[in-house]
Formats: sequence, C-alpha cells, structure tokens
Amino acid sequence: MQKIERLISILMILLQKDVVSASEFSRLFDVTKRTIQRDMETLNYANIPIYAKYGHEGGYALMEEYKFDKRLLNHKDIENIIVALDGFEQLTKNDDIQMTIQKIRGMSHADLSPKLHLTFYDWIGRSQLHEEMSLVIQAIENYWLMEFDYVDQKGNITHRVVEPYKLQLIEMHWYLFGYSLEREDYRTFKLTRITDIVKKGFFTPRPDHAIKEKNEKQPVVKPTMANVKLQIDISVRDQFIERYGRHSVVKKTKRIYMANIELPENQFAYQFLSGFGNKVKIIEPKGYINKYTSFLKETLMLYH
Repeated sequence: MQKIERLISILMILLQKDVVSASEFSRLFDVTKRTIQRDMETLNYANIPIYAKYGHEGGYALMEEYKFDKRLLNHKDIENIIVALDGFEQLTKNDDIQMTIQKIRGMSHADLSPKLHLTFYDWIGRSQLHEEMSLVIQAIENYWLMEFDYVDQKGNITHRVVEPYKLQLIEMHWYLFGYSLEREDYRTFKLTRITDIVKKGFFTPRPDHAIKEKNEKQPVVKPTMANVKLQIDISVRDQFIERYGRHSVVKKTKRIYMANIELPENQFAYQFLSGFGNKVKIIEPKGYINKYTSFLKETLMLYH
C-alpha cells in the first residue's frame, strides 16, 4: 500500500473511532509504529487536527468538530455492508477490498456480529484464478491490450486481442467484458475459458457511454428449451428448490418428489442431470429422454 492510501485509510478510521493506538494502526497496515508516527506528523502538516492521548487507553484521536455526522449510516447499515463485503472478499481475495472492510468496520464503535453470514467453498481453481483476475484488473486500470486464446463451449479455439473494460461476476463465474479487435465489437469472455493471456501494448479507451450501451444491449442467444418432468429423490430436493423455486417441486411420497422445470436441449443440461446419478429420473417428454440417454451412451463409450 502506498503512503497516500495509508493516510486516507487512517483518516477514515479516525473519523469514526474515538481513539486508535499506534499498535493497532501498525498491525492493520503492517508497518512499524515509527512509520505511523511519521504518518500522523504528515497529516498534521496538512492541517488535519490529530492529537495524541496518553495513558493505558491512549492513542491517536481526531478533534470532534472535524468529524462528520454519524447518523448518515446507522449500525445496521454498517453491518449489512460488512456482510456483503465479507462475502465478496472470499470470492476475490483482493487486498483493496480487505482494506475497505477494515475502513467500514472502523465506522462503528460497537463490535459487529452480523446475523447473516456468507461462506463460499475455497476451491483450488478459484484461488488460482485470482492471479489472472489481478492481471486483468491491472490491464483495465492501465489500459493494457490483452492477447489470449479463447475456448468456446464447443471446444473451438480462437486467438483474440481485446481491450478490457470490466470484470463481471455472473452466477459465481467471472467474465471479462471488452472490445475484441478481431470481431470489431464488444464481447464477453468467461475467465476460465481464457488461456495463455499476456499483455500486448496499450490502447486508448472508447467512450464510456458506448461501452455501457453495448454492454446493456448485447443480444443473448438462448438455447432451445423444453418443459421437463422429473422424478427426484428427497436427498436432492433442496437443490431443485434453490434453483427453480418451491412451486416447481411437488411431494409424491415420503421420499419421492416430482419436479416440473424448463431445461435447455443441450449437453450442459444433460451434464447437469447426470450429476444427480440415480437420484433423478426423466419422466417426460419422450424426445428429451431419448436425447439424454444418447448423451449417456456416448459417455459410456469412452470406457469400452
């Protein structure tokens, strides 16, 4: 963290906390107490009224008249922000987001104990993806062109040079939105389908309004859908409720439920259903059953 960022962070914390010790600041920013002392001197030179309080509960404080009205955010507001940031931090492991969480925590005098807690599995793949995300974020901030190979859903490989504009988290998957020089248009790329990504010079960003308009109006190609009736075991009932809602699942016996849902007629839907093993059986339509069983037979052929 650069000094100017640390100074701003110190000020943000002192705006809402009565007294903060040098030791606490030292642990938070991973610097020495002497560095914190120099930071306080710098802030004083900038006419920010910070003073030292001595004693057992001493530390640094900001003159009361310099603080802003705490009624702008109440304790519940801060708690809700922390819940959201804590959950998002698990998905990004971003140092800046962690620092933001500390700043927001510093806005409350009371110990926060949110009633809602978010937890995400720390998959190995997600951890490794953080390095690529960091590279893309740097590219967005510094206007670097990105060169990479892209593998589409059918396994086709294309070479791309892209002006990166934003990262998007959609249904737990990260996507890069940018301008493809080959296609001369805006495109969205799933991060895990990108290979051999490298920096390739710089670019001049396109007008923000054009990016926003194209991003919002980009057409979505929808696959052919089918209304499918399934027989499901009670052990997987929760997964269908979470994805399709309670209204789509009806009890038949103590252990057996019926689910009426809409599914695409493609391999991704078949992969989804096959993941349930013998806990799910397609009842109708007949055509969907035939396509699904053909998919299973092709899979089994790999082991013959």
